[in-house]
Parts: sequence; structure tokens; C-alpha cells
Amino acid sequence: MTALPGAGDRPGRAIVLMLAAVALFVVMDGLIKWLSVTFPTLQVMFFRSLFALIPIAVVVAYQGGAGRLRTRRPGLHALRCLAGLASMLCFFHAFRTMPLADVIAIGFAAPLFVTALSVPLLGEKVGIRRWSAVVVGFVGVLVMVRPGSDVLEVGAGVALLGTVAYSLAMIFMRDLGRTDTTTAITLYFTVSCVLVAGAALPFVWVAPAGPVEWALLSALGLLGGVAQLLMTQAFRLAPVAVIAPFDYTAMLWGATLGYAVWGEVPDAWVWLGAAIVAASGLYIVHRETRLRLPRPNIGTRSTGRR
Repeated sequence: MTALPGAGDRPGRAIVLMLAAVALFVVMDGLIKWLSVTFPTLQVMFFRSLFALIPIAVVVAYQGGAGRLRTRRPGLHALRCLAGLASMLCFFHAFRTMPLADVIAIGFAAPLFVTALSVPLLGEKVGIRRWSAVVVGFVGVLVMVRPGSDVLEVGAGVALLGTVAYSLAMIFMRDLGRTDTTTAITLYFTVSCVLVAGAALPFVWVAPAGPVEWALLSALGLLGGVAQLLMTQAFRLAPVAVIAPFDYTAMLWGATLGYAVWGEVPDAWVWLGAAIVAASGLYIVHRETRLRLPRPNIGTRSTGRR
């Protein structure tokens, strides 16, 4: 989502905005995990997307209205929406079945998949240094999920599938970003989620028990929408290489929230794997920044993922 206009290179303010955005996203993830025990995934998706339209509408109005939403590439938007929907379904399911910090850590692998997939899908050139970082990052993923262990059996495979789907959505967004506004990209995806999940509501609907559950369901989209605004504004105020590292504070927030609410403690393998993946992802960001590759003006935690 395109944020409200900002000016200048202001890294201090950008870092504060990024930290706030990441914290809000993790709180939203925690709400998804909490509500998924009571409500079906599609119902949670519906409320997550419906109330996210409120901050999006504010941005559209502020930026001049429907003129910012024009597109000549509806087919590519459709592919982006399909990939985003698949990613959201997988991540929401993973939040319900796995420790919060474990899902967040696996999601860190998205930049690795984006780098690898950009070669066949976008024709981008990836040098030996970034390929090496991708390989090392995938080793980190294997450390976290440990094929054959109990970790994989309780949902890490679903989280990995969601990460791949999210990476595809990012690839499509990178291509769309050459011609369309990020406001349009976000709006069309969010509306598609509302329509798809809304069509399923008559078959899966579970009535909220009272005003508290209604409020929590409504808060999902508002938290995500505000967090996206803060994150995008952060990327407007400072270079990607300065801001991107702070996205990895999500692991600390996720571990803290998971322990406080559910008594979850990520094991040493998850922390080690997350560190390897984060280091690989940061190196890829560093190389792409130096090579000045085109990158869409979006945060790493776009609504295509959560």
C-alpha cells in the first residue's frame, strides 16, 4: 500500500515506524492464532480483509481517488490475487497449528524464494554471491523444519508452502509495480480476499459470542492496514538496506507474545535456522540495493502474506 507522502531521508523516524509496524503485525498474527481456535480460517480471512479496506480507502481518497487504481494488466492482478490467497490460507492454518515464532521464522525465507524465482519468471540476473546466499538460506530453512522430525509433522510444511505462494505474489507485485500503483495492487488483492472468503461464509460461519469477539475480529484488518501504512512510510523515509533488518525483530516479538499467551518457547534449532535465514536475506537485500535492482515500494509483510 502506498503511504501518505513523506519527504527526505530520515532514517531515525523510519526505523521507529518500522519497529511499530512489525510489532502491530505480530499482534495481528497473535490475534489470528487466538481466533482460529474458535473461527474457521475463511471467516478470519474475511474479517482480516474487510476491515483492512478502511485504511486503504483513506489512502485512495487522500491520493486523489480512483485515478490511482487504473490498470491495463488484469490478468497479472488475478495471478497475484491467487498466489496471495493461497499464501494467506496456508499461513492462517499454520498459525493455528504451530508456535507463533516458528511460523514467523519460516516466513523469513520469502526473500530467498523471491530471488530464486525472479530468474525464470522475470528474467532477472542473479550472480554467484546471491545464489550462494540463497543456498545458505535454504540450509537455514532445513535446520528449522528438520525433515522427518515432529516439527515438520505439525505444520511447517504448510508454512513453507505459504512462503512459496507469498514469494510468487511478491514476484507478481514486482512486475506490476512497473506499471501500477501499490495502492491499486493492494486494493485489488484485498477486495478479492473479501469476495472469496465472503462467498464461503454461509457454509463456514460461526457466530461471535459477544462484543469482545466482534471487536477482535474487526481489529485484525485495522491492525494490518495501519501496520502496512507505517511500514510503507518507513520505506519512503529511508533506504531499503537501512529499514529491512528491523523486520527481523518480528522473531523477538513473536517469541515474547507466544510465551506470554501460549507458553511457547522456540527451540535452539528454530533460533539457529532463523538466524541463518535472516543473515542470508539481509545479504540479498544488501546486494540488490548495491546493484539498484527494481523493487516495489512495499513492506516485506504485505497483505499477500498476512
